[in-house]
Amino acid sequence: MKLAEVMTRDVETIAPDASLQEAAQRMEELNVGALPVCDGAQLIGVVTDRDIIVRGVSVGALPGEDVVADCMSAEPLFAFEDEPVEHALDRMRSAQVRRLMVIDRDKQLVGVVSLGDVVTKAPHKAQAAAALQEISTPSKPDRPTRPPRRKKEARP
Repeated sequence: MKLAEVMTRDVETIAPDASLQEAAQRMEELNVGALPVCDGAQLIGVVTDRDIIVRGVSVGALPGEDVVADCMSAEPLFAFEDEPVEHALDRMRSAQVRRLMVIDRDKQLVGVVSLGDVVTKAPHKAQAAAALQEISTPSKPDRPTRPPRRKKEARP
């Protein structure tokens, strides 16, 4: 089965010069956690709700003023629409992601495929379940963790 048969088409996109606030509002309206960033139909990145918080707000970005291009992943993972679903699952598993952008051979965005799409639309439920288990395995933090806080002793 090819990705074109299971992917979600007519995906909402956002421009790289849109504000972070506009991106967050669009995600809330659509009930999604990621938006493809496009220049026309050309996929140039992906911005997630986590990108907005971790790469933006946490370092002082102003959601109404700073733009998507400042926080997006500029080299998004993708698959071609004519690829087998199994190849996309392998890519998701190795990168530990739950979704891939789907492009045509002219590198134009044509959709998004998520593990949910695979589970609900393809006969690869066991492979999708295995991929989800691997993707959901917590990774170790890339920074030192804080020591636990000491409890304050009650004063007499």
